[in-house]
Amino acid sequence: MRINDLKCYLAFAAASALGATVAFVSQTTMAQESAQGKPAKESDYYAIRSYEVPPGVELEATSFQRMPDGKLAVASRRGEIWMIDDPLGDDFSAKKFTRFAHGLHEPIGMDYRDGWLYVTQRPDVSRLKDTDGDGQADEFEVVADGWQITGDYHEYAFGSKFDKEGNIWVVLCLTGSFGSDALYRGWAVRATTDGKTLPTTSGIRSPGGIGMNALGDVFYTDNQGPWNGTCALKHLSPKKFVGHPGGFKWYEQAQQYMGKKPQEPKDGSRFVVEADKIPEYEPPAVLFPYGKMGQSAAGIACDTTGGKFGPFSNQVFVGDQTFSTVMRCYMEKVQGHYQGACFPFREGLDCGVVGLEMQPNGMMFVGGTNRGWGSRGSKSFCVQRLDWTGKVPFEILEMRARKQGFELVFTKPVDKKSAEDVGSYEMKTFTYIYQGAYGSPEVDATTPTVRSAKVSEDGLRVELAIDGLQRGHVHHLISKGVRSAEGNAALLHSDAYYTLNYLVP
Repeated sequence: MRINDLKCYLAFAAASALGATVAFVSQTTMAQESAQGKPAKESDYYAIRSYEVPPGVELEATSFQRMPDGKLAVASRRGEIWMIDDPLGDDFSAKKFTRFAHGLHEPIGMDYRDGWLYVTQRPDVSRLKDTDGDGQADEFEVVADGWQITGDYHEYAFGSKFDKEGNIWVVLCLTGSFGSDALYRGWAVRATTDGKTLPTTSGIRSPGGIGMNALGDVFYTDNQGPWNGTCALKHLSPKKFVGHPGGFKWYEQAQQYMGKKPQEPKDGSRFVVEADKIPEYEPPAVLFPYGKMGQSAAGIACDTTGGKFGPFSNQVFVGDQTFSTVMRCYMEKVQGHYQGACFPFREGLDCGVVGLEMQPNGMMFVGGTNRGWGSRGSKSFCVQRLDWTGKVPFEILEMRARKQGFELVFTKPVDKKSAEDVGSYEMKTFTYIYQGAYGSPEVDATTPTVRSAKVSEDGLRVELAIDGLQRGHVHHLISKGVRSAEGNAALLHSDAYYTLNYLVP
């Protein structure tokens, strides 16, 4: 799976592998065609470039950081940090790699500041420096270590970049899937550069990545398991609770930062039902339907390149370890809460995706592993790069909640006739049980009706009037009949999944 509970994964994978594969292949079928009838492919728009790592090195890449000298630091799950010389160039050979540090404890998260490479590893945030200029770190300092570990394999720590206040956010996996046997396991904390550890958000289960949107708000991915019916992208903010009560025991230690412990969620309820009862509870911003959009949500990167990575400026990209894919997310705020849609983006990575990193020039670095959990990508580890080819795919760019339905924004003008035909669309909804048991099936399914579709004058927007919106449900929109105005092409990806936690007033 990903960095998750292996025993639980094996039970779920055996039962769902075939169905999940069929569902994913179905939804990502490249239906888009050119005027000559040639099927469009993801690779037409985003090319995968693979690095050859040095012989004998198992570089299970978890995170990346660009250095002032232009090199790219790559952290490995095996406790090493490697540097890639000229990472934006066209030489992908092993000679570009040199080892910068080793002996770390599963580093997952890096940033650079004031001459130091800051690294989040399982027991702490440390910083490293090469003081003699020989290309290897020779000075190591612990910055913050205000949490504990037991030795349980599940107790990973994922670190962010520096936030606006100069803090690194760290999401700490529970002990196993259900409990918290060491201080702040199942919490997000902030590590300050002056050595403090600030307990910040409770309710973490099994993170796969952490990152920020274009505004600097912090998000992390959590994975299917107890109190998590499916994988999700969740918003982190101080004094909030994000779903799993296993770490509630530490509120006494965190009282000066967090206040009182929230009410326990009701086992067997629904996300939005509990959000209405528990003021501290922040429901998932984007749910990733299990077996359809992935099975192990992981690293996060935001496109802040101003169009150098294509038409998806300011959107968030999320990796999936099991499916070896990168997904795309559009988010908005409704009634003060983040929510939004996820879309397929790029499949076919060499192994399970863990780390993502966007570069200012519009290149995305991708790294991963399949050791212990398996992935569709058959390689044991990978360091790869996604390069935009300069071609713009015909896609749903944004899916926005409206009082009467949804507004769709497209990357290219649509053909008015096809886009105003309600038969071009299909919608289904479902949700998940909010429960202490492991995962959840899709439940409470409904079939809303697309009553009308209205195209804007520029052809880039379609207003869908929907009868039967369901608060708290994932709204699965299938737009197979929509065609582009130029070339009569179908959408590259016709599936979108919007998590409608809050209705537009």
